[in-house]
Amino acid sequence: MEIEVLKASDITTDIQSEVADLYRQLNPHNAQRPLKEILQPDNNVLVIICKMDNSIVGTALLSIYKVISGYRGMVDDVVVDASQRGKGIGRKLMERLLEEGKKMGLDEILLFTGHHRGPAIALYKSLGFEMRKSGLYNLRLN
Repeated sequence: MEIEVLKASDITTDIQSEVADLYRQLNPHNAQRPLKEILQPDNNVLVIICKMDNSIVGTALLSIYKVISGYRGMVDDVVVDASQRGKGIGRKLMERLLEEGKKMGLDEILLFTGHHRGPAIALYKSLGFEMRKSGLYNLRLN
């Protein structure tokens, strides 16, 4: 198992396809953006991947931004291939995201997840995440 930061220069057609297939397991209805677009220098997104036998079996993203209240990261698109779940891959991906966030000097890392995602919630809590006492509101623009 290899956990690594994906760079724009690493992206090939095969990597794009593997990540797209993996993401469809998380949300088959969302339109996907190409990795080259996500990894543009001005986008401030860190992509962590897990490889096993040269295949990508997990991803986790950290969007980094500054606001008046602090320097933050937002975890997005954490997904482990269904055939590989329960092997600690999600934990390794999240630990690497947290490590990278600490290196960057982030003040806080946020995430949200569906209430039905019990294993994911247990993982996040075991890593020290706590539920905020505020609500998340959403407005789809497209």
